[in-house]
Amino acid sequence: MISYIKKNAVMFIALAAAIITSIIIPPDKMYAGYFDFKTLACLFCVLAVVCALKNINFFYMLARRVVQIFKNAQMAVLALVYITFIGSMLIANDMALLTFLPLGYFVLSTTKKEKYMAFTFIMQNIAANLGGMLTPFGNPQNLYLYSYFNIPNMEFLKIMALPFVFSVVLITLCCLSFVRKEPLKLPDEKIKVNPLKLLVYMLLFTLAILIVFRGIPYWIGLLLIPSVLIFMDKKALKMVDYPLLLTFVFFFVFAGNMARIDIVREVFSYLLEKSTLLFGILSCQLISNVPSAILLSQFTLNYHDLLIAVNIGGVGTLISSLASLITFREYTSHNPGKTLGYVAEFSAFNFGFLGLLTCFVLIFGL
Repeated sequence: MISYIKKNAVMFIALAAAIITSIIIPPDKMYAGYFDFKTLACLFCVLAVVCALKNINFFYMLARRVVQIFKNAQMAVLALVYITFIGSMLIANDMALLTFLPLGYFVLSTTKKEKYMAFTFIMQNIAANLGGMLTPFGNPQNLYLYSYFNIPNMEFLKIMALPFVFSVVLITLCCLSFVRKEPLKLPDEKIKVNPLKLLVYMLLFTLAILIVFRGIPYWIGLLLIPSVLIFMDKKALKMVDYPLLLTFVFFFVFAGNMARIDIVREVFSYLLEKSTLLFGILSCQLISNVPSAILLSQFTLNYHDLLIAVNIGGVGTLISSLASLITFREYTSHNPGKTLGYVAEFSAFNFGFLGLLTCFVLIFGL
């Protein structure tokens, strides 16, 4: 039980916040309006299909083939980071890390390049948080804001395009600067993928994406995707990150109650009116980007700045993003005696990225 609580600390913090605010604002009919059921349904559908694709080794096979093309450590690390970057755009940042961090460990450990382990994990983490900013389903907070404010597709892409491009440049320069062109070789390994399952899962993934982009009503996916997976891969349904879904539920209650407390509403509205961008970024550093998106959306209509804030605010402290905790957990499980060194290196790179991205947005008036 203690291990489960530590692993899902954010969910239990969200539960505590929901309970405390429910004492101040007792449950009533207005609670039903707190929940964004479309966001929850879309997130569940995407996570379920991604778990099914992961179970047939699709992402592992794809990533390994890309890495095998490169002949030195610098290009291999860059490939691992890029794969995580692109993966976060398609399968969400937390799933990208759960899928590709083990591959990073495998590549570096089997080629005796463990000295780049911390750097690679940190860059994969930054890539996952920043790569997901370009698409509505790339980060959980994106999916929520996209649905909550009903942001048009092209406007969403326009808002996030330049911060995304700048992030790519920064990540690329870091990988080229901090990793040497040392030769390496991966051992051969045959990986088979069931063609029928691959076809079905890719169709389901397409369905999930169409639901996110409002092409198909979400209830269709909520009925169809679990029904198919029950017959083809029950394990995928069990693997869905339900604590993440519950975290959303609890934060919906917390945010809804906070919005009904007069003094909170006045203070938050005042601060967001002064600078939605800066206050949003600061909020992410203290309570993480997903709860910040849910909470602050109750006090501002400036979704443009809030969307940027909760994306670039995902880098910084170890708790600024749920995905960062996944990376920390994965790294310390392989390197239990190097926790402090990792946190120091993680903080240096993350705050560096946060500072540069914030300055970039402010200077160009995005």
